[in-house]
Amino acid sequence: MKRLIPLFLVASLLGCSQQITNNEPYIEEGEIEMKLFIDKKEINEVTWINNPSSQALKELTPFTIEMSRYGGFEQVGSLNQRIVSNDYQLTTVPGDIVLYSSSNIVIFFGSNSWSYTKLGHINLRKEELNNLLNKESVTIEIE
Repeated sequence: MKRLIPLFLVASLLGCSQQITNNEPYIEEGEIEMKLFIDKKEINEVTWINNPSSQALKELTPFTIEMSRYGGFEQVGSLNQRIVSNDYQLTTVPGDIVLYSSSNIVIFFGSNSWSYTKLGHINLRKEELNNLLNKESVTIEIE
């Protein structure tokens, strides 16, 4: 019996350490309802992920963000405040909407690999995303 207790404790500690280091995103069932406009054009093909970051974003609505092209593959704009995040390493694809550094919204028309919190995805073809986003700047509105 004495040998089982230390093994149980080791197994419990290993299990806890796996949960603590788990970097998988937290996602609830269903989607969040928000509207996205890019340069006054409503984008109906958006799927918002239901997670604490998207919920915090929704609480800020409606708002407008001036975004700037960065790196030739994304538009970045500041929320001017921090919201809850759960960053994890991911490789984005065109159309991904992410939170960077808890205070910046990024929308991709290309791809990048970094630590982000995924908020949603614009379900348009790459060419359509390029036409919408591959400019010096865009204005987004979320409501």
